[in-house]
Amino acid sequence: MELTSGNNYNQECFSMWLARGKTLIQCDFDSTIAVDDVSFQILDAFADGDWRRVWREYREGRISVGVFNSQVFAMVKADEPTLLRFILKENRAKIRPGFEELLAYCAQRGLKFVIVSNGLSFYIEAILKDMGVKDVEVFAAQTEFGPEGLKVRYIGPDGGELQDNFKKAYVEFFRGQGYRVIYIGDGLSDRIPASQADYIFARDDLLAYCRERNLNHTPFDDLSDVVRGLELLASK
Repeated sequence: MELTSGNNYNQECFSMWLARGKTLIQCDFDSTIAVDDVSFQILDAFADGDWRRVWREYREGRISVGVFNSQVFAMVKADEPTLLRFILKENRAKIRPGFEELLAYCAQRGLKFVIVSNGLSFYIEAILKDMGVKDVEVFAAQTEFGPEGLKVRYIGPDGGELQDNFKKAYVEFFRGQGYRVIYIGDGLSDRIPASQADYIFARDDLLAYCRERNLNHTPFDDLSDVVRGLELLASK
């Protein structure tokens, strides 16, 4: 397994943080815990409009992820029961192998595990409940259902509404609480928050960013890779 030491990385201190239990795992959900992006599946099936055009604007850096989600989910007029049936009954949310192993490892080692996602809290919480996963804090977009489409709002650690840098705000909040933050993610919206973390497990766009910026990171495919990486970090 590749353990890459980048800027400002101290292995001895990292092992000490793990041993002392002052480490927090901040994990993305869509395309990280879930194999695919559940929100994209919802948009493909229910959006009344060209949401992919808005996605291109986001990919090109012309709008923030918060603006993207606000615009595209306004195109979805379906109610919550309909969307949950689509996600849960049709097995749309395939979970990446190793997720439960990672949760068990964190519990065993006394590591706090939280999900911070630009996805929607209603489906993330429903998927976790359907799996029987309890006691995992989820910070994601709050959703209001209505005939004019879904209204999504991102609430930061201070209770105020955020238009951008939602994930970064939580990294900074947790570090302010005295935690050393390990970040797990995959996408464009993970780049800035991950760069503020103490260590990163990355795939896809985030992995390319870590390599480009020489950030301390470990690539992963399955979440069992993260467990092995944590064990290696703790043993050195």
